[in-house]
Amino acid sequence: MAFSPITEESHVEYGFHRNLRKEYPEIVSAKGNYLYTSENRQIFDACGGAAVSCLGYGHERVIQAMYKQSLTGVTYLASSFWASPVVKDLCKELIQGTNGEMARVYLTGSGSEAMEAAIKLSRQFFYEKNKDTPRVNFIARENSYHGNTIGALSVSGFITRRQPYIPFLMDNVHHISSCYPYRQQEEGESDAAFVTRKATELDNKFRELGPETVIGFIAEPVVGAALGCVPYVPGYLKAMRDVCHKYGALFILDEVMCGSGRTGTLHAWQAEGIVPDIQTMAKGLGGGYQPIAAMLLSQKVVKTIMEGSGQFIHGLTYQAMPIQAAAALEVQRIIREENLLEKVTRRGTALGALLKKFLAEHPNVGDIRGGGLFWGIEFVKDKRTKQPFPPEVGISQKILELAISPQFNMTFYPGTGSVDGIQGDHIILAPPFNITNEDVDNIVTVVVAVIQLVFSEMAG
Repeated sequence: MAFSPITEESHVEYGFHRNLRKEYPEIVSAKGNYLYTSENRQIFDACGGAAVSCLGYGHERVIQAMYKQSLTGVTYLASSFWASPVVKDLCKELIQGTNGEMARVYLTGSGSEAMEAAIKLSRQFFYEKNKDTPRVNFIARENSYHGNTIGALSVSGFITRRQPYIPFLMDNVHHISSCYPYRQQEEGESDAAFVTRKATELDNKFRELGPETVIGFIAEPVVGAALGCVPYVPGYLKAMRDVCHKYGALFILDEVMCGSGRTGTLHAWQAEGIVPDIQTMAKGLGGGYQPIAAMLLSQKVVKTIMEGSGQFIHGLTYQAMPIQAAAALEVQRIIREENLLEKVTRRGTALGALLKKFLAEHPNVGDIRGGGLFWGIEFVKDKRTKQPFPPEVGISQKILELAISPQFNMTFYPGTGSVDGIQGDHIILAPPFNITNEDVDNIVTVVVAVIQLVFSEMAG
């Protein structure tokens, strides 16, 4: 809620929200896929907040797991002093989810914190080998988003979020183009040729900086908020990994938004058949029941640290908390035991097919992309030229506001900057993994109706 009234008559603002001029609906309860407002409205959450609520709201198994852990009296432990059985169980569950490809897990409280940890540990990896290592540079991508802390924002390519803080950001981060076929793949260019072009760009950046100075390459396998569910082209991740390893650098994947089963495999890289050196995950890890994120490390990285100082020179107060681990462990067990990844794939295929069936020919829908239960729709002013609407028109915000209104009672995740970091509008659909066929039909019906109404009103 954006305000907390002192009395029934007063409307004094206390919360410091992103938009200080806006008053937000108050949610008083939630169950399953629905949020309930103080005005007795029932709103279907078709985006899971920010692709977080992968099991919906009020899941009894997760609530009971947290309650059981709270009865031990151990909701928090200083991880620099103590170990916790439930934390160990969660780490084991996560490693098993990679089929043993990753070796260790570092738990934090948010995706930004996990990315900050990844940035620091990747530098420490080389520092352990050589205290005078020249490896200080990172290569990341334009139109990317990796978090709001200074380090994570430095490697991000999200212009509008970076702009006010540029004087504070690291100057050793160098960006190459994203993997964005809708706007980058040339007519008649095959996927293989497109991937080769991208790999060559990365290789050239290594040689420009000096391969011996590069720590690693950082990318989201499926770009979330910054581009709106743009997946990698088949072969892309492998090609980029191969360039990194050619020069002895680390291949780092950010799966904070697209991971934890969101695209149909527990980790997005598993569909490509490759393994990163370092990976981050969050959002769907705890499903919104607790703030939790993780950094997963390959055996290569762990071995180097173990043979060196034997410790990660980093620490956070609220890391590896037992109450966080209890929630996340139950979320992951539910996903596995209820075979929800298969449902994500099946329902996601249906969702994507229906979106394309009813919206592909809309004059203002430029692209529909995604996979699993992670779909983005990009809007254009001109379908032929792919020209975006001016930012001041606020297309994605108009669509959200109409969708969330009493007329439709549904949430979408709006995004901007998908063309060049400033221009470009899209929305994201990221519903819970356990949605039904009827839910899929409902989502598509509302999405189509809202989009048609917004653009018809603009045209009229």
